[in-house]
Amino acid sequence: MDFCSDLIAQLTEPASLALVKQIQFQPMMTPLQSAAIATAYVGLGQAHQRTPFLLLSGFDSSLLEFRRLLPLLADSHPTWGIDLLGFGFTDRPAGLAFSPDTIKTHLYHCWRTLINQPVILVGASMGGAAAIDFALTYPAAVQKLVLIDSAGFNPGPTVGKFLIPPLGWLATSFLRSPKVRQNISLNAYYDPSFASPDAQLCAALHLGAPGWRQALISFTRSGGYGSFRARLAELRSPTLIVWGESDRILGTADAEPFQRSIPTSKLIWIPNCGHVPHLECPRATATGILDWLGDEGADAL
Repeated sequence: MDFCSDLIAQLTEPASLALVKQIQFQPMMTPLQSAAIATAYVGLGQAHQRTPFLLLSGFDSSLLEFRRLLPLLADSHPTWGIDLLGFGFTDRPAGLAFSPDTIKTHLYHCWRTLINQPVILVGASMGGAAAIDFALTYPAAVQKLVLIDSAGFNPGPTVGKFLIPPLGWLATSFLRSPKVRQNISLNAYYDPSFASPDAQLCAALHLGAPGWRQALISFTRSGGYGSFRARLAELRSPTLIVWGESDRILGTADAEPFQRSIPTSKLIWIPNCGHVPHLECPRATATGILDWLGDEGADAL
C-alpha cells in the first residue's frame, strides 16, 4: 500500500487508523490466471468459536467501509473483510476481465484459502448483490446472509456496457474528483457530519492503486450486477435485511420486496440512518445482526 502511504498518514479517526494497520495481503491462486492475485483482507476475533462473519463492501469501496462495524462483530465472532477483485486494495492484474463472474470465482478461492467453513455473509450495497450471487452459486459456503441496503433487487444502469475510451477515461476521472466523491458521501448519510475529512480519505485511499481506472471500466462495461429478483426464492440461507430508514442512494422501496422474495428472511429498519448503517449506526447495526443470530453478547454492545 505504498501508493497511498501519504494519505494514510493523514487519517485521524481511531477506527480508521486501527483497521488500516490490520490489512494483510494473501497471494490467492485462482483459475482466473496462472499467477496468484495479492488479495487484501482483515481477519479479527479468531479466538472465538462461533460461525465466522465475512464482510463485502460496496461499489468502488474497500474493506475500510467496515472500520466501525468489523471490530464490534469481532468481539464475539471471527470476522473477515475481503476486498473483492477489482476493488479496494486487492491487486488488479492487467489483462484480467473484471465482472461479477470473476469476482465470484476469486471470492470463492479466498473463502476456501482463508476460512474454509460456512460463514455469515454480510454484503453492503453492491456487496449485497455480490453476496446474493455467491450464496446462490456456493450455498454450502453460506450459513446465513445479511444484506445491508443491498443492490440486486432491481437492475442497475446499463450505460456502463458502452464505456469505451475516451468515455471510460472521462467517467472515471469524474468519479475520482474529490468534490464528486464528497457529494456522494453527503448523500450516503442521514447526518452530514459523518461525511468528514477522515471519511473522505478512507473512501479515496484505494484510488491510487495500479489499474484502478482500467478495472473500474472493465467491471462497468461487463454490466455489473443486474437483478436477482427471479432467483431470490432459491436462497436457502436464513437472511437478515438491514435498511437505513433515510437511504437516499438506493432509496427504501426495495427493502420490503427483498423480504417478501427471500423465503426465510427478516427485515429491520435502522432509524435516523442513510445508505450506510454500518458506518453511521454501527452499534445499532451490530446489535440488530447479533440479536437476529441470538447472540448473548448483543446486549453488551
